[in-house]
Amino acid sequence: MQRFQHVKQQWQTVKLGYRFMQIVKAPYGDFAEIGRLAQEIHDPKSLQKVVEFLSQTSQGQQALQERPRLGSVDLQKLHQLPAHTLGYIYADHMLKNSFSPPNSQQIADNPYTFLGAHLGETHDIWHIVTGFDTNKAGEIALQAFYIAQIYPSQFWIVMLCKNLLKTALEDLDLCSQHMDALVTGWLLGKQARPLFGIDWKTLWELPLTTIQSELNLQNKQFDRLASLSG
Repeated sequence: MQRFQHVKQQWQTVKLGYRFMQIVKAPYGDFAEIGRLAQEIHDPKSLQKVVEFLSQTSQGQQALQERPRLGSVDLQKLHQLPAHTLGYIYADHMLKNSFSPPNSQQIADNPYTFLGAHLGETHDIWHIVTGFDTNKAGEIALQAFYIAQIYPSQFWIVMLCKNLLKTALEDLDLCSQHMDALVTGWLLGKQARPLFGIDWKTLWELPLTTIQSELNLQNKQFDRLASLSG
């Protein structure tokens, strides 16, 4: 039995290694490959630890119980809001980048599937409120922010390692910028109030600066990163 478990573990390691190399070779933003990696890393024990960690705050606990979804997003309607609001800035970000609104499909009614759905559909909102761009440095910063805010999961650590390896292989001249991004994202994630579980659709009409102030998402180090990556 022990030998079987050992062989099974080795096989899982081989599969994860293969999937990791596939995502390293894939272009930035290859969501199909990211999805395959997420499926390969799926580990119930790790997910349970994440859920337990997020449940330590009343916001996280309430979100995992009530499971609020972003729902259908009308970008054109949000784009009619005042230019300083979260809704307008989010819609403008999505439209300028030709991004589609998140899929609001039904999911299994449990905290684990909600965790993945919530983080997936709010990913670009986290970009907006943290101020991290969607370029390479911005994605590295946001991945470090995720790791700081959420119990360390294999997925986000692998994603961060993937981008650092791509830096070594493809973008060595950007090493300093990417390391600045990693440190900035990590420190801002530690400083900020928890973002997981916020029902963002109730905040569309609020000024972005008000939201950032409430979440403690403003600092000089971030302003420096923004100037580097802009």
